[in-house]
Amino acid sequence: MKTFQKIAGVLLALLLIAAAYGIFRTRTMGPVVPTNSAASEGTAKTATVQPQLVDQTPLKIAQQLAPLVTLPGERQLAEEAIRLTDHEVDIAFTAALRDAALHPPPLSAEAKEIQARMQKAEHGLAASQAQIAQLNAAIAKASGDQKDSLEDQLDIANAQQELDQDEVEDAKQDLIRAGGDPQDRIQAMVAEHEASIKATETALAATTTPSEERGLIHRATQWWALHKKQMLLWRAKAATANTIGTLSARHDTLDKELETDKSKAGASADGSALSPAARLAWSDNDADAVINATKDRAARQKKLAGLDKRIDDEKELDSLYDKWIDLVQTAQRGVLNRALRGIAIILGILLVGLFFDQWIASLLAKTRLDRRQVETLRGVTRVSLQVVGVLFILLVIFGPPPNLGTFLGLAGAGLTVALKDFIVGFLGWFVLMGKNGIRLGDWVEINGVTGEVVELGMFHTVLLETGNWTDSGHPTGRRVTFTNSYAIEGHYFNFSTSGQWLW
Repeated sequence: MKTFQKIAGVLLALLLIAAAYGIFRTRTMGPVVPTNSAASEGTAKTATVQPQLVDQTPLKIAQQLAPLVTLPGERQLAEEAIRLTDHEVDIAFTAALRDAALHPPPLSAEAKEIQARMQKAEHGLAASQAQIAQLNAAIAKASGDQKDSLEDQLDIANAQQELDQDEVEDAKQDLIRAGGDPQDRIQAMVAEHEASIKATETALAATTTPSEERGLIHRATQWWALHKKQMLLWRAKAATANTIGTLSARHDTLDKELETDKSKAGASADGSALSPAARLAWSDNDADAVINATKDRAARQKKLAGLDKRIDDEKELDSLYDKWIDLVQTAQRGVLNRALRGIAIILGILLVGLFFDQWIASLLAKTRLDRRQVETLRGVTRVSLQVVGVLFILLVIFGPPPNLGTFLGLAGAGLTVALKDFIVGFLGWFVLMGKNGIRLGDWVEINGVTGEVVELGMFHTVLLETGNWTDSGHPTGRRVTFTNSYAIEGHYFNFSTSGQWLW
């Protein structure tokens, strides 16, 4: 064995050992710990979200992750994430509607003008509806020409009602855009939210687990897709942690405000800290203010309870993302394990090919064949080993074709056409081995060439050309090779038996 081949064998063996170690590590290694950069990137992206009436960021993140479901068990996690974020956003919508009802924002000059226009349109709409009701009552009692006149007036009133209704709707939309009616804006967001939830649930129900594709190329694609999904999950987890921190801060602030208000309300209720004149003034003038303050504290208490529920939902969502990340990491390790197995198979094919190449070389060196025949057989065997090895390696890299039966049929048909001469020559060899065939040493004529058969192989017949009849005893020194297909497609003459009598 040459030095280069020894070095190649040692390197292949070392690489095979490294691949085996990698296979073992991917089966037993623990979950990957995220880097601080991934978490900080997710936090930074979350922090750039613009403030809204209702923050729907957790739900939107869960909806973005839902179409990425490809692994068994991911659908349940995605559905649970949608459920938790939907519940958390519903609580936020309820709190926003309550705040908008108790603390309506001050209207700008533009919003006040639009509100006046809307009120005017609403008055007109109410007048049109009252007129229509009167006309309907009058039509029921009228007859003849009077009834026809009233019906014409009813048609005009109905048209006016439609115009007033359109004016009211247009004014409402303008007021919403001007920021003067947060309740309507929130109601529109709720409707959009419900529609998106239904669409996401429908898409999740229609998802199917794709069939596994083999081959190193497909393994690399699968690993990269799982890696991107894992990064998205880490960002979602970081956004969830950021939301928990924000809600907790709001909860603590609101809790402190409630405690302060309760202490002030208690001191004012017993009147111990007030002078007699102040107590009298309080009892006469501030009763309504106390009632409003009590209602405000009750509303903030409900808001505090809502924040508690939202924080619980976000914590449960954070735990769910941990499970989802573990599932993706497990799948990623499985893909990496199978890829390393493929690399190990390729290295094994190279080692086996190298071993057989040297074994065949040593086997041919012990034969008593001619040097040229040994070199020919050596070249044929080496090329055959290389072709077989390349085919197996390509099969490992790209995987088996999807329609294996069709592929093999087409490949067989193509090889049959390409190797037609070799196939016919191989069949012709069986004909030549028959009763009316030829043998080594026979004097034959094939395709106009006369000579002695010196070699009869499975695919070729070799003649030592001996000239024509008049010069038959003087070989020309040329070796003529024919494909054995002449036994089927052509013709040949064997003079070995008849020649004895002719001479």
